[in-house]
Amino acid sequence: MNPSKGVLVIDDSTLDKPYASQMALVSRHGSGKHHAVVQGINLISLIWTDRECRLPYDFRLYNKVKDGLSKNDHFQHMIEQVRQRGFEPEVVVFDSWYSGLPNLKLLRSLGWHWLTQLTSNREVSLDRSGNRAISEIFIPTQGCLVHLKGYGWVKVFRKVGTNGDAEYWATSRLDMTIEQAAFHALDAWQIEVYHRGIKQFTGVESGQYRLEVSQRNHIGLAIRAFVRLKVHRLRTGISWFDAQMGIIRSAIRLYLAHTTITLGSTA
Repeated sequence: MNPSKGVLVIDDSTLDKPYASQMALVSRHGSGKHHAVVQGINLISLIWTDRECRLPYDFRLYNKVKDGLSKNDHFQHMIEQVRQRGFEPEVVVFDSWYSGLPNLKLLRSLGWHWLTQLTSNREVSLDRSGNRAISEIFIPTQGCLVHLKGYGWVKVFRKVGTNGDAEYWATSRLDMTIEQAAFHALDAWQIEVYHRGIKQFTGVESGQYRLEVSQRNHIGLAIRAFVRLKVHRLRTGISWFDAQMGIIRSAIRLYLAHTTITLGSTA
């Protein structure tokens, strides 16, 4: 991991807890997986990627009822933390949930560039003669400069998502090309790969604990296990799946060689 290179990506994911009734940290959250509001623990992640490697750097568990912190508060705390530790990323990428003015201005104060999606009703102006929804202006293929209300000049691009809806991407880098924007948009997908990986290969969702400290310990250790899988893949080229199966096969082999629980004859 090189702090002076790479891209930082921030997003959140819901750890499903559909049957929890007395479990700490569990509340209702929107889920991209289920395309609905579901019950679970909201995990906010910050990862570093150079497109060949993706490594978790920080995480937060959303629990506003107890700590009073919003997702945007967690965003700002993680950004401030990563800056204190010497990171100077090429760009910070995040989705429209975190595109509020306080977050954008924080990144600007640090001298960091950002790339994010804007909602279709976000107000912009082409010549500062009047603000209107970004969906109402013409955006050429190569993008254009607009004045984002409350912030300043940004460059915006329009693309059509997989569902056929228009997506509006904005960046503080006024010289960014459409090719560079598309390249960094792929960086944003890296965090989806990360969240899927920790769910499939570390059992991060399987902790059935009522106490908050137990849940936090379980999630933290699951993320640590993922880091070990990732480092192992970088060193050996063995995928997460093969590494996991290797551990399981070895455990089964050892157990079968020294069976402790047997089924008596029924004959």
